[in-house]
Amino acid sequence: MNRLTTIFLSFFMLITTIAASPPSFCKCTCFSNSTIIPLSNTAPSSTSSSSCLTCNKAFCLAQRLPICKDAEEKDVLTTCFQRDSRKDQIVVLTFIAGTLGLLAWAAVRKVVEQRREGVRIGEGMSTPVGSYAPVGRS
Repeated sequence: MNRLTTIFLSFFMLITTIAASPPSFCKCTCFSNSTIIPLSNTAPSSTSSSSCLTCNKAFCLAQRLPICKDAEEKDVLTTCFQRDSRKDQIVVLTFIAGTLGLLAWAAVRKVVEQRREGVRIGEGMSTPVGSYAPVGRS
């Protein structure tokens, strides 16, 4: 039991480490056109909220995007968001793996039960184990 607890704790520590830095993006909308710019976490201590702080109108204008040519700050809208976070991917993959594991376990269990049932039918008979069990004798 202690080994199982250690494995679970290690697994959850791995998940929290991987999920700590989901990728952030800045959506810059100038006039009616928009583009998405990935925000890289250059500083190791930066969090998603601090990287979203850089997603502002000045940031979009500083990128010198072709869609923002001749745009002023009043013409620019910004949105910061996170997409495809590692935590979401881990949750989905864990669910799929758990479902497949349960299906495999159910199939293996059924096969084992059928083999045991075949052994029980063939007990005490001179025929090979599990081959044929007569229903009635004439």
